Amino acid sequence: MKAKEKKEKKVKITIKNLIYFLIFVVFILYSIIFYDLYFSKKVYATEESFSETTEKIKISNAEEVNLEEIIAENTNNGQREEYEAKEEVLEYITKYRTNNDLPKGIVQVVQEGREGTQEITVKKTYQGEELVNEEQVSQKVTKASINKIVEIGGGAGTSNYTVKVGDTLYVTSDRLSVMTEPDEKSQKVATLSKNDELKLKEIKDQWYKIESGTARGYVKAECTTYLNPNQKYEEEKTEENNSSTTNNTTSSKSASDLKATLSMNMALNKPSGLSLEQFKKVLTDSKDTNKIFVNNAQYFYYIEKQYNINGIFVAAVGIHESAWGTSKLALEKKNLFGYGAYDSNPYNGAYNFSDYSESIDLLARVFVKYYLNPKGTSIYGGEKATGSYYNGATLAGVNTRYASDKNWANSVYKYMQYLYNKL
Repeated sequence: MKAKEKKEKKVKITIKNLIYFLIFVVFILYSIIFYDLYFSKKVYATEESFSETTEKIKISNAEEVNLEEIIAENTNNGQREEYEAKEEVLEYITKYRTNNDLPKGIVQVVQEGREGTQEITVKKTYQGEELVNEEQVSQKVTKASINKIVEIGGGAGTSNYTVKVGDTLYVTSDRLSVMTEPDEKSQKVATLSKNDELKLKEIKDQWYKIESGTARGYVKAECTTYLNPNQKYEEEKTEENNSSTTNNTTSSKSASDLKATLSMNMALNKPSGLSLEQFKKVLTDSKDTNKIFVNNAQYFYYIEKQYNINGIFVAAVGIHESAWGTSKLALEKKNLFGYGAYDSNPYNGAYNFSDYSESIDLLARVFVKYYLNPKGTSIYGGEKATGSYYNGATLAGVNTRYASDKNWANSVYKYMQYLYNKL
């Protein structure tokens, strides 16, 4: 019995000692940690160890930005950049279509073109206080433009009749506004429909003063015709027709007379006077390997009749800019003039046309509206020139703001000489 009690006592003592031992071990560990935290020397990461660590940490996918390089680039040679957002006119596109019921030589508007608006952002680069570069970097249409539709005669015979006061006219456009004054910004007093009959009372630039029923006022001349839509055209209206050049397909000037008008300082806001046949003749050329210019010769003739611009000048610009229609823009976007192609992104910025006639017509209007006439001049469709880039109606005047190449005017003139000499 005593032996058994001694054995149980011995076991109890062993467990107790074990507990004391564990407590002691825990105390020692805490002491070591306490000493390490508060009494040992602190070791800092070296530059090498820090960089090795941070290389393993992925902060973001953004590229490293070198602020010093950015500052140096923006202050390089004293240049600075500014961005300007502004609203501008969105020019309409002209669609041409042939009407075989009309005699050759007739050009009439069946739908008025209506301008839209666009918001563009322009980047301007300055060298000190001097503007050295300006380019469009973005564009947003805020109001869509409406295409102008023009019918050209493709039927038998030709018409050269000159409209005069007292004639009966007819509306050719889908709708036609009658204004109190020969100005688009004046008050509208009535709206006429296609084929409505008008009595011509007065001719004032690109406007006609008319009477139609109870409506009295001014309408755009280009939206009217003397041809009665209810009668089939058969022959010239009167013997007076031969005196007109408005719709004349044959020129009254000889080749020598036309060549005599050519000079570096000639006014480009006047028609060349070439006939349709003469345009086709001078634009037939072996250099035109894709037949673009000869196949569109009539449109250089039509722009003269509608916009009072030298069609040979416009053709020469197209030949120069597109290398006779072989440029990428000419072949893929039907853009003969590089219109809208800024230096920073020329291909994507350039306008895309569905037909070469659209680019020819648009550039003619741009030249007339912005480059060739001073502000306030009455131009096509009852509009007035803005003269935003007007520096004279000569090649040198256009070169001032149209092209950065100072030799542009000389290059275009050489092509004009080449074409005139083929008469």
